[in-house]
Amino acid sequence: MIPRYSNEKISSIWSDKNRYEIWLKIEIAICEKLCIDKKIPKKDFLLIKNKSKIDVKDIEKLDEKTHHEVIAFLNSVSKKVGKSSRYIHQGVTSSDIIDTAFSLQLKQATEIIINDLKNLLKALKIKAKKYKKTICLGRTHGIHAEPTTFGLKIASFFAEMERNLNRLKIALEDVSICAISGAVGTYATINPAIENFVAKKLGLKSEKISTQIIPRDRHAHLFSVFAIIASSIERIAIEIRHLQRTEVREVEEFFSKTQKGSSAMPHKKNPVLSENLTGLSRYIRSSVVPMLENIALWHERDISHSSVERILAPDVTIGLNFALTRLTNLISNLKIYPENMKKNLNLLNGLVFSQALLLELIEKKGVDRQVAYDIVQKNSMTVWKTKENFLDVIKKDKRINGIISDSELKKLFNEKNYLKKIDYIFSKVFKV
Repeated sequence: MIPRYSNEKISSIWSDKNRYEIWLKIEIAICEKLCIDKKIPKKDFLLIKNKSKIDVKDIEKLDEKTHHEVIAFLNSVSKKVGKSSRYIHQGVTSSDIIDTAFSLQLKQATEIIINDLKNLLKALKIKAKKYKKTICLGRTHGIHAEPTTFGLKIASFFAEMERNLNRLKIALEDVSICAISGAVGTYATINPAIENFVAKKLGLKSEKISTQIIPRDRHAHLFSVFAIIASSIERIAIEIRHLQRTEVREVEEFFSKTQKGSSAMPHKKNPVLSENLTGLSRYIRSSVVPMLENIALWHERDISHSSVERILAPDVTIGLNFALTRLTNLISNLKIYPENMKKNLNLLNGLVFSQALLLELIEKKGVDRQVAYDIVQKNSMTVWKTKENFLDVIKKDKRINGIISDSELKKLFNEKNYLKKIDYIFSKVFKV
């Protein structure tokens, strides 16, 4: 991932240094178990443990000759260990080391993203509760529908991200896998007890059955969850972008004193953070198809998946970490304009109460539903055309004013009617 979208903590997980150090940790753990099982003399194991060191530049130099990264890694480590290095990589194959290390890297990165989600949930919860009863318009198809609250909008985002957190925890379990089963996965050259020993040391679980690699459906599951999270990020970003439009301006991204909106138009304050999140979400989602295609490999293994994973695993996890951090800051610093929400609520001169009138006619006044609908719709279309107040138009309709009193109409045309179940919804979402 380019530096602009990279955080050092998660980026370092995907560095060559960290990858080689994990490889070495796995190799040493294998040797430790072999020593316990008296397959390696203790003095040799201690030499391996104490003298093994990672030299990234040396490995890179050797890789230019061998064209095999694991062999280059083993040759580099062996130079430092000496004769005892003959016990390193005993009975295992490259995939045992590479795949188990990849699992650990994914685990490390996903744990950071889980923490990012928790931080986002905190920010959403604060905003939702603060604006719990702040009335605003609900919109369907981009058109004014009925009143809702801004807190309820945010609460829906909270619930979605909470589901994402649960999904990600399950996917993390699914990908936290150790496979040390030798060539083609038969354990012919290595005791399964070694796999279990290494898995426990690394905080992983042993694969039930591998070929020569960990099955890639596990990785596809994780990246599918990443993609869902990205879509949830975009849903929030799009809502903010729409609500920040000049004609709406119910919310606004924080704009610092020194910030510039446009090189040509000095007045501009654009929703650049939300737009950036939309773009990042598209990129993160694009990883799903290649990861799904990685499931289908030739026989017990091929390396067609390798290049995909080397590129996408770092970029997607780093990008998602950046996106979640940016969204958390955006939500925390989001400017809210309740006065504009109120103004927009009245733009249609009361038409947002059309369903309330419809239900009153049907449920309390006994009017046939189709008849009632036609009456309310005809008056609504008049308001669209003339810009008159909906309540005034209704009072002129003898079919309505003959059965509904002015006091009853006043009660119907009250935005506070839409707050009745807000506490109930919040109790479900926030479990309080």
